[in-house]
Amino acid sequence: METESLLIKDVPKDDRPRERLMKAGPEALSNQELMTILIGSGTRGNSAMSLAIRVLKHFEGIYLLKDATINELTTIKGIGEAKAINLLAALELGRRIHNFRVTDRYVIRSPEDGANYIMDELRHLKQEHFVCLYLDTKNTVIHRQTIFIGSLNASIVHPREVFREAVRRSAASIICAHNHPSGNPAPSQEDIQVTKRLCEAGKLVGIEILDHLVIGDRKYVSLKEKGYV
Repeated sequence: METESLLIKDVPKDDRPRERLMKAGPEALSNQELMTILIGSGTRGNSAMSLAIRVLKHFEGIYLLKDATINELTTIKGIGEAKAINLLAALELGRRIHNFRVTDRYVIRSPEDGANYIMDELRHLKQEHFVCLYLDTKNTVIHRQTIFIGSLNASIVHPREVFREAVRRSAASIICAHNHPSGNPAPSQEDIQVTKRLCEAGKLVGIEILDHLVIGDRKYVSLKEKGYV
């Protein structure tokens, strides 16, 4: 293939990825150019640029790269452990920066605020995660906790697990949320049953369930807006 013999020295200096990044900034670079910089050096018969193309072809772009493992990366010709580790470290750093939240407390005033708070964390997960956001009297998030991982079931998501942490944190109210790995946030009958059960328990202990959010891929459904809370 033509790309296999492509060497960085064959590219005009001003068009090389490192030089372009310094001149125009990282946002000006293509995925291939950024990958070339991360890979760093080539191997015998394969330039860093050729290896970058090979990695992107293997993962059909960058989206599936988020789930890459060292074992999978090292099956790609020319990518050894050292290069695989560099790529995974860059991916994890990007993930952490993306999910980082400033120390200022987050106030939830609407279902959209709640969905925005946890959307990026939940929307890519392969299993359902049932998460609770514990709020103070001003609707400020004081704690977040994953209560259960797996298919939602009213007998498994028990109110005592949800409200135990609320009492411990002196929370005034709770917003529940869980993801649908399919990406479709349409609530199931099980979702509705869990919501009703938690709302009833909340009335007994004096800690209100403000909402139950079902998170899809960049979409959400508020069971409060649907009239179930």
